[in-house]
Amino acid sequence: MKNLLKNACNELNLKIDDNQVDEFLKYKQLLLEWNEKINLTAITDDKEIILKHFVDCLTVCKFIDFNNKTFIDVGTGAGFPALPIKIFCKSSAPTLLDSLNKRINFLKTVGNELNLQNITYVHSRAEDAGQDIAFREKYDFCVSRAVANLSVLAEFDLPFVKVGGYFIALKGPLLDNEIIDANKAITTLGGIIEKVETIKIPFTDIEHKLVFIKKLRQTPKQYPRKAGKVSRNPIK
Repeated sequence: MKNLLKNACNELNLKIDDNQVDEFLKYKQLLLEWNEKINLTAITDDKEIILKHFVDCLTVCKFIDFNNKTFIDVGTGAGFPALPIKIFCKSSAPTLLDSLNKRINFLKTVGNELNLQNITYVHSRAEDAGQDIAFREKYDFCVSRAVANLSVLAEFDLPFVKVGGYFIALKGPLLDNEIIDANKAITTLGGIIEKVETIKIPFTDIEHKLVFIKKLRQTPKQYPRKAGKVSRNPIK
């Protein structure tokens, strides 16, 4: 597994050291242990965790250096993509936000076991935290690796981003229609799609998309709307 992770990172031109590899393997072990108690991942094969979770999350580091930057992972779940980014970019300052406290407890355990510093853990819905002055427009980057469509993700995520920062969505291959549907939402929320990168996950036949949305102006105060409205009635 160590060689698989190293070789996959090499394929992406990402340099990873032995200590980082050990941290990823410890993370994997904790993920599997906790997954028996709470639902964290449907992927339980060692090789697939490394490639489909860890390496997939690290693809964003081909384009962004998170070191000495703040970022928030909205709906982080089992820590994807924030914890792989943190392990790779040690001086980054992530905030891990999730609506389920059991998952936050898991994330704190991983952070403590790996001795990861400068992480903030937030138990909250995105709609609530996005209206909180402690988090609103405070971050250089916001990242999400989620199944929600891009219109919904934009309303959840762009309110957290500073003007001049970026919201980065890690998405599957079927993105074209989502982008068309999301353009009005992204513009309304103060952003613009700057680029979309197609990434092949090494040693798999999986291709994913990374959507880079730049924050051009402040998000109007009414966004994000209250819980439930964002998903039921996306901005169109």
